[in-house]
Amino acid sequence: MSSTELKPSTSENGYHLKLENFPGGADTFETILKFCYNLPLDLSPLNVAPLRCASEFLYMTEEFEAGNLISKTEAFITFVVLASWRDTLTVLRSCANLSPWAENLQIVRRCCDLLAWKACNDNNIPEDVVERNDRCLYSDIATLGIDHFMRVITTMKARRARPEIIGKIIMKYAENFLPIIDDDLEGIRGYGFGKNELQFSVNRERREESSSLGCQEHKETIESLVSVLPPQSGAVSCHFLLRMLKTAIVYSASPALISDLEKRVGMALEDANVCDLLIPNFKNEDQHKEASSPEVYTIYNVDVVLRIFEYFLMHEQQQVLGKPSITKLLDNYLAEIAKDPCLPITKFQVLAEMLPENAWKCHDGLYRAIDMFLKTHPSLSEHDRRRLCKTMNCEKLSLDACLHAAQNDRLPLRTIVQINTQVLFSEQVKMRMMMQDKLLEKKEEISEGREDKQMSRDNEIKTLKEELEIVKKKMAELQNDYNELQQEYEKLSSKQKSTHNWGLRWQKVKKSFQIKREDNETRDGARRRSSTGPRTSFRRRMSMS
Repeated sequence: MSSTELKPSTSENGYHLKLENFPGGADTFETILKFCYNLPLDLSPLNVAPLRCASEFLYMTEEFEAGNLISKTEAFITFVVLASWRDTLTVLRSCANLSPWAENLQIVRRCCDLLAWKACNDNNIPEDVVERNDRCLYSDIATLGIDHFMRVITTMKARRARPEIIGKIIMKYAENFLPIIDDDLEGIRGYGFGKNELQFSVNRERREESSSLGCQEHKETIESLVSVLPPQSGAVSCHFLLRMLKTAIVYSASPALISDLEKRVGMALEDANVCDLLIPNFKNEDQHKEASSPEVYTIYNVDVVLRIFEYFLMHEQQQVLGKPSITKLLDNYLAEIAKDPCLPITKFQVLAEMLPENAWKCHDGLYRAIDMFLKTHPSLSEHDRRRLCKTMNCEKLSLDACLHAAQNDRLPLRTIVQINTQVLFSEQVKMRMMMQDKLLEKKEEISEGREDKQMSRDNEIKTLKEELEIVKKKMAELQNDYNELQQEYEKLSSKQKSTHNWGLRWQKVKKSFQIKREDNETRDGARRRSSTGPRTSFRRRMSMS
């Protein structure tokens, strides 16, 4: 509750008026005094909320005077402030130090409702809310305090806002208020407990000049943001989820929240990259001092990634076939953590066997990771090397990988022999395939030749049929012409009766001509040269007749 106290002034005259918990402080009280003395009142989005709360505190209602301060400030909020989302944001920011007055007077609720309604109905949604720095509704919402921000996001979810918009605003807020891990950590320092043993701890000293929030505030912010993340896949990126997971681990968030983030990452694991999965194995100095024995810690938190892959397999129900990005991601991750000299072989082997064998089409990436692990851990026994190489299927190695492995001294002898056998078998298979390909080519050539001959015969038959049809048409035309000529001839013969005697003489001549031709055929070649005589006699006979 607020209280008023008059104290004597140190000066010669007057008193000091001390107001405890007065809404808006001394500046607001001074403005109200000017209003009481009928001086001009300049209302703005910056001072209207404090004046509204202070007028309520002072009971400046219409009962004492018409047009009192409560009615003036309330009308300004309703008709001026709530008509503009920028003014609404300004008023909402000014309510940060006016609790519980601003809450009781519904100023915060009305501002949050207006911003949520505007965000849900705005069609000009920028695609790069997280990357852009210019002012817009969504980026400005991400500058509010965590309490007001949560109120706006909760109202947006109640109004069924698009999940991707809510996700982008949350990512922008995290970028504004949560520190990046590399900047927040002072560094990773190594503590030696032996030649091959390293322990890494994280010194998490707060930098007050770079961040106004302490560790507890960061932890509460992370928990608040995770609680309002949309459940739909794709609402936030996998990169953002892994960043939140790293931050939650650094600031010792609750195990339930970390498990929730691991499940979300597992559902979006196809969009992850190796750099995001490399989660440092954070250990603060307090935990290091409390440790009774010098335990060995790996550089990266492999257990978290192991649980992420387990959640992925639970979500996909072992259906990882046709998703080469997952196998490639695991291969690259194994190759990175294999460089850690403190990584136990058991954890590496468990990770390598996480996915079913039929998920891999090629084991070249797994071979490179195993080779890197053997190179980093040269003191492994022969038994451990054989156990590690059992996770790799030599039949799924490419020829280049087999040739490299056949000359790799770090591999156990049994594996090298198996790979050499695989190389020989692969060469035989290749030779057999080449021979089969050649036989198939010959068969194809023979079949193609037969097909060509058959096609040429078919074309010839088709051409002959077409020519035969043409000849038939021409014969039909000639038959018609012949019939027409025959009819014309019959007509002419009926008109030419006077030529009957001439016809008889012509038949006699024709008969004598036939007799002569038969005689000529029986004579030899000499008589043929004298064949002009008969023709002359034939002419004489013709003239005589």
